[in-house]
Amino acid sequence: MEFHRFVTMPLMKLTIDHLVIAAADLASGTEYVAGLLGITPQGGGAHPRMGTHNRVLGMADGVYLEVIAIDPDAPAPERPRWFGLDQGDVRARLEQGPFLAHWAARVEAPLDLTRMQAEHPDRLPPAIAMTRGDLRWRLTVPEDGSLPAWREAGYEAGEGLLPTLIQWDVENPPGATLPRQPLRLLRLTGCHPRASLLRQGLAWMGADSLIDVEQADGPPRLRAQIETPSGVKVLA
Repeated sequence: MEFHRFVTMPLMKLTIDHLVIAAADLASGTEYVAGLLGITPQGGGAHPRMGTHNRVLGMADGVYLEVIAIDPDAPAPERPRWFGLDQGDVRARLEQGPFLAHWAARVEAPLDLTRMQAEHPDRLPPAIAMTRGDLRWRLTVPEDGSLPAWREAGYEAGEGLLPTLIQWDVENPPGATLPRQPLRLLRLTGCHPRASLLRQGLAWMGADSLIDVEQADGPPRLRAQIETPSGVKVLA
C-alpha cells in the first residue's frame, strides 16, 4: 500500500545526536564497534531508571555512538526498558550479535520537547527525564519500551528507523564533550516495507533530511556509513 505524503510544516528542525548499538552485553557490543571502526568505546555509565548501562564513542560534528545493554547488576526497572530491550524480537536478534538498533535526533532550545509532546500526544511518545552522572536529558520513550513508530490509517512503521527525540538539559552534552575520534557519519540509511509511511512521519517531525529510507521487503534494517582512518565502514 502506498502512503501519500501530506503537505505540512515540519514540527521542528532536528539534528542527529547519536547512534545506538544494542548488545546482549557491553563486552560484545564494545568488541563489535572496536573491530569494525578500529576505536574502542569507553566510559559511559548506568541508567538506574532503565536497568541498562552503556559505553560511548565521540565522532565528528557533535555526533556520538552509544553501545547499550541490560545491566546484569542492576535491579529490574519498574517499567519496560527502552529501545525494545525487553521485547522478544529484539532479544532474538541480539542472540545473533550486536547491531545498529536505533538513532536519536536532538531538539534544540528554544524549542521544548516536553511541551511539544504535550501538544502532540498522538504522535510523540512521553518525554521522560533521565540522568547519568552529571548529565540530564529528556527523551521520548513509548510506555511499553518499544522503539517509536509512525501510525496512520491503521498501519505503522518504525523498527528503529523513526528516531527517538532527545533534548539535553545540560550546557555540554556528550556530543560536545566526548573526545572526537577520527570518525565521521557519512550517511544514515534504512530499508522498510512501508517506506512511504515512514517518510511521512520523518517529514512531519523534521527529520526527513537526516536519513534516507528505501522501500524493501523483508525485515526493516538501519545502516550507518562511517568514515574511518582505514576507509568507509558500515554499522548495521
